[in-house]
Amino acid sequence: MTDPIEDPLALEQQVCFALSVAARSVVAVYRPLLEPMGLTHPQYLVMLALWQHAPLSGRDLSRLLQLDPGTLSPLLKRLEAAGYVRRERDAADERSLAVSLTAAGQALRAQAERIPPAIVQRLG
Repeated sequence: MTDPIEDPLALEQQVCFALSVAARSVVAVYRPLLEPMGLTHPQYLVMLALWQHAPLSGRDLSRLLQLDPGTLSPLLKRLEAAGYVRRERDAADERSLAVSLTAAGQALRAQAERIPPAIVQRLG
């Protein structure tokens, strides 16, 4: 077996592996704060974008979050089922999807405002 320090392909030498572990660790810190709100971390990111910019077209939301439409669509469907967002065809362009917040989605923002300081506290 090759010494990990000398092996350029050693797992522990990979930046992508370190970033992947760090990302999972940070998302795990968010989980207990998001669960009472009924949100996953990807859904939280969608809500953050909508709280800041709603209403948005599906295309703009996809670009803003750097998610492909195939990944974004199920997130929006679950948020709609939870009563937080509304998806409607744009009256000006039937091909375009308009995403807006419902009253419940807007109200959820008050709970979410507690998350950033709690994350800073937990991460030190």
